Amino acid sequence: MSFYQDLGFLVFGSRLKRLGDTFINDVNRIYKALDIEFDASWFPVFYFLSQSNEVSIKEIANELKVSHSAVSQLVSGLQQKGLIKSVVSKKDARHKAVTFTAKGKKLLQKLLPVWDALEKAMDELAGSSPDGKKVLNALSGIEKGLQEKTLFERIEAHI
Repeated sequence: MSFYQDLGFLVFGSRLKRLGDTFINDVNRIYKALDIEFDASWFPVFYFLSQSNEVSIKEIANELKVSHSAVSQLVSGLQQKGLIKSVVSKKDARHKAVTFTAKGKKLLQKLLPVWDALEKAMDELAGSSPDGKKVLNALSGIEKGLQEKTLFERIEAHI
């Protein structure tokens, strides 16, 4: 057994971070190899926007369950790169929404086949072990449990 496997849940977060970093690094290597100027950290906003014509920063933050500030920073960076723009919302003229620029739409078309390949590769990877396909359900269960009671609260109850 390895160090990480021996320690079980004690290093759960470290293992997830290590896996996440490995996935992100490999995906960014693919973008670079294909000469696509895109960073995997942009994916959630880019994908969410690809599913709607326009969205507000608040909608993105709520859907991704991250802070308004974090989304604003990411959106600002994508705007500086000319990939998205801020427009008056068609849903409510009092609010701003973000939408793709022509450059962003063009990039999205390059990304779609990569995302399809990524999904297939991850499905293949998950299928390479008997428990692999159970990972997403297990993660969903843990996320649901954290919504009910934080890890901090759970640790505190055992001290």
